[in-house]
Amino acid sequence: MLEADDARFLTEVGMLAAGCGDVPHADTIFNALRRLRPDRAYPLIGLAVARLNAGRAAEAARLLQDAGLADPEERAVAQAWCGLALQLAGRGAESRRALVEAAALPGDGGVLARRMLGLAVELPNDDA
Repeated sequence: MLEADDARFLTEVGMLAAGCGDVPHADTIFNALRRLRPDRAYPLIGLAVARLNAGRAAEAARLLQDAGLADPEERAVAQAWCGLALQLAGRGAESRRALVEAAALPGDGGVLARRMLGLAVELPNDDA
């Protein structure tokens, strides 16, 4: 089993590759993490970021559209990034639909989608 610190380190290394658009190296790392953490969005995000930085936005969108994540918070993250990928692929209407779907979901992905749509984000009330 992969420890959390090891997964974090591999994710950081994978994001270095993804940030440079180095799809082969990012794929090696994130596909391994995907097998180890199939219920998490972050390996898919890494695969998508590599493609976005390589100028392959449509491919990134397809990866995220096919995510099939059961957890609503994980699905929201993948869906928000899918909205970005669709926008970069020139598919504005589909991007908006993906972001609206993500905005209705809980967690950080829902917050990200609401911000990308220019919607108000509810902040926790610290006065309670």
